[in-house]
Amino acid sequence: MIDPALARRRFSRAATTYATASRLETEIGARLVERLNYVKLAPGRVLDLGCGPGREAPALQARFPSAQLLLVDFALPMLRVAQPPRGLLARLARRRGGVAVCADFARLPFRDGSVDLAVSNMALHWARDPLAVLREWHRVLAVDGLLMFSTLGPDTLRELRAAAGGARVHAFADMHDVGDMLGTAGYAAPVMDMEQLTLLYADSAALLADLRASGQTCALAARRRGLSGRGFRATLDAALGQRLREGRLPVTYEVVYGHAWKPAPTRAADGRSIVRFERRAPH
Repeated sequence: MIDPALARRRFSRAATTYATASRLETEIGARLVERLNYVKLAPGRVLDLGCGPGREAPALQARFPSAQLLLVDFALPMLRVAQPPRGLLARLARRRGGVAVCADFARLPFRDGSVDLAVSNMALHWARDPLAVLREWHRVLAVDGLLMFSTLGPDTLRELRAAAGGARVHAFADMHDVGDMLGTAGYAAPVMDMEQLTLLYADSAALLADLRASGQTCALAARRRGLSGRGFRATLDAALGQRLREGRLPVTYEVVYGHAWKPAPTRAADGRSIVRFERRAPH
């Protein structure tokens, strides 16, 4: 289980280095936004959940130029990168941009049904309780609103997990389990798919440096406390060194994509069934 306070501190410290160390998230974000080209949707309000430094914001604003874009992240330093203070010239030019909101995406400060499109790139796996988060996203979506997201699957970092042990590397939910959560949270017509990508690093030090610079180090509540020591690091380097191929360390990432819609409710708040009648034109 994730320790949210620790995760927030890690990402806050990594705000200035995240962009250069998160090449996977950059690529997946571009692919995620590209998938919106196949969806007929004209949202009035778009929510970017776990936006980090606002990497997908320009593409989302270009894709939906008339929509209000809300950028949500729990790490304030990330949002300062996403939306730096505007100078006088920018204000005079009325340059558009997303509205940054520092909040936990498990407890969003938005009213029910106020968002037409919710997008989340590589953030759901940082949720302490993914089902509760999906329910919260469902709450703020309007009827017929769309959720589109990417997250990490169980084969992610399997090389590092084998070398360091499961207590030091996060476990990630299976694609089918995430799909079941969508159904439980009240979404309709969920679609899930997955792809495996391999990133090449110079060595174990380069892999660990990227994870630190992007804030993506162990934030498990049950993590081991204290320093690991030189002995553990030497053992880790040796184990990963055996996986080198042609002078490079291949590392697996399982990327899970999902999208689902918010259907019209079938029950009222008091539990009564809602029956809808369609008026037909007379013959």
